[in-house]
Amino acid sequence: MSSSTQELNTATTELPSSAAVPTRWLALAVLLTGAFLPILDFTIVNLALPSIRQSLGATSAQVQFVISAYAATYAVMLITGGRLGDLLGRKRMFLIGVAGFSVASLLCGFAASPTALILGRILQALMATMMAPQVLASIRILFTGPEQTRALALYGATFGLANICGQLLGGFLVFAHPFGFAWQSIFFINIPIGIAAFVGAVFFVKESRSLHARKLDFIGAILLSVALGCLVYPLIEGRELGWPKWMMGMVCLCVISLLGFIRYETCLSSKGLDPLVEFALFRNRRFSLGILMGLVFYMLSAFYLTFSLYLQAGLHNTSLQAGIAMLPFAVSFFFSSAASALDTRRLKSYVLPAGFALQVIGFGIVALCARYQLRGIEEGLACAGIGFGIVMPRVIKAVIGDIGERHAGLAAGMVMTALQIGSALGIAIVGGSFYISLGARTGLQAYARAFSNSMAINVALLVLGCVLSLCLPGERPTTPVR
Repeated sequence: MSSSTQELNTATTELPSSAAVPTRWLALAVLLTGAFLPILDFTIVNLALPSIRQSLGATSAQVQFVISAYAATYAVMLITGGRLGDLLGRKRMFLIGVAGFSVASLLCGFAASPTALILGRILQALMATMMAPQVLASIRILFTGPEQTRALALYGATFGLANICGQLLGGFLVFAHPFGFAWQSIFFINIPIGIAAFVGAVFFVKESRSLHARKLDFIGAILLSVALGCLVYPLIEGRELGWPKWMMGMVCLCVISLLGFIRYETCLSSKGLDPLVEFALFRNRRFSLGILMGLVFYMLSAFYLTFSLYLQAGLHNTSLQAGIAMLPFAVSFFFSSAASALDTRRLKSYVLPAGFALQVIGFGIVALCARYQLRGIEEGLACAGIGFGIVMPRVIKAVIGDIGERHAGLAAGMVMTALQIGSALGIAIVGGSFYISLGARTGLQAYARAFSNSMAINVALLVLGCVLSLCLPGERPTTPVR
């Protein structure tokens, strides 16, 4: 490791009172409650889209934008949100994010038009980018060694739990109309959770920030936001809009903005100033490979789209039936993430390849069973969910585990951005493959063929992830928190 990278990895964070925080596990519970909110919201909204469209009289494009506006904003602003935590205080930004997300959820619930709902969703995403990176950054600071592995395992389990709750609650709330509300209740459910997270953070989460905090690099933030926005929006909306020429211009602007961002940030670093992104972090091989694995791994997000289309358009399942059909994956993902620390002790350096291999096997079974109408989809989903739960916390640990506390928020924002860009790439590439394979055909066989073909691409990407995981160097020894 070079001397500059060693300097970046030096502990330069103002800790609450000492490195050992007695309430760190209570703080983790509070932080995970905050992390639960954006995942629950994204899952639950998908199942309520038909009700939203009917109630507000929204067009197909407006309904799609309820999802894509949130996803694009979230992906674009995560790095800036993480950096703000490093500079201004992670607890402060977490509290702002939780409070803002709760208020935005209230506005979404009372939205009287598609435009008002879309604006509320954009505000939700902005607040989520203030909140979510602070969770991973705080885990990096509060926990080291085996404790950090267990904390990240619980973080991964939170994703699984949020998916389970989202799939079950989404269908139930829209169907049950609690207190006379239909789709509005999926946003109102966020408010009591947000209040609990806010109150808990006030009492149990301690403030931390970089000791060398300076002003935010606004020029870098603008250049990066333009670059990511011009990349993510075409990936999400390109196929729906037929890839118009102006969208190709956005891709060109993305390249120009990205090159300008790299040049500007490099110039700041050479002058000893504080850039938005420290490119010296990429000299850490675990960090670089972790970012790449996260990008490849999260392209699997297209599976949620293609499987839902297969179930609802091919098998004619209801939205609630489709949500229940996903439970074998979500439940096994939850329990596997929670137990991933145990998997690590048993498998050691082979834990990541084993997790990727289980996903290859599981999704391969799902693709074959769907293609030839065989029994075994539930078993395949359970196997893939186990692998997903093993891989996710380990990929995150590869990125943030060796990075110094000073850049904990930046590293957290970068890995979450990589996951979101991977998700957008997956929807564009794998989802696009699904629609190309489907063509103008209808019926179960057409959807089964399109789904299995798209899953073949996902399986190939998971094989690539497995190969990358075999190249991952071992962890640097750390001193556990006592």
